[in-house]
Amino acid sequence: MSRQKRQKAERWGRFAEHLAFLKLRLSGYQILERRFRCPLGEIDGLARRGRLLIVVEVKARPTRDQAIESLTPQNCQRLERALQWYLSKHTFYNSYDVRFDLIAICPKRWPFHLKDAWRPTHKL
Repeated sequence: MSRQKRQKAERWGRFAEHLAFLKLRLSGYQILERRFRCPLGEIDGLARRGRLLIVVEVKARPTRDQAIESLTPQNCQRLERALQWYLSKHTFYNSYDVRFDLIAICPKRWPFHLKDAWRPTHKL
């Protein structure tokens, strides 16, 4: 991939994340983290509403179906490991319920929020 294409993809990804978190804020969620990175991986975002902690994965694709299908088991495992690391450092959230959501960003469409997009493979 050329440098110019990578830069364009990076800009599109950042814009998609911006739209996703705008959607969440307008829906009453408090954004805790954006682009959270740790040694075990990266989480696009963490949000909360009440006593519910939401792990957010943002996928920008040409269609909603492509965005949903792009969430692989490896992505899910990486996010679960990163969340475990986050919870080990932010123990306040250990008593919260956790949900894994996907927000699909498609051109010329409002972000699609898929709540409870997957369940963790093991207890967190």
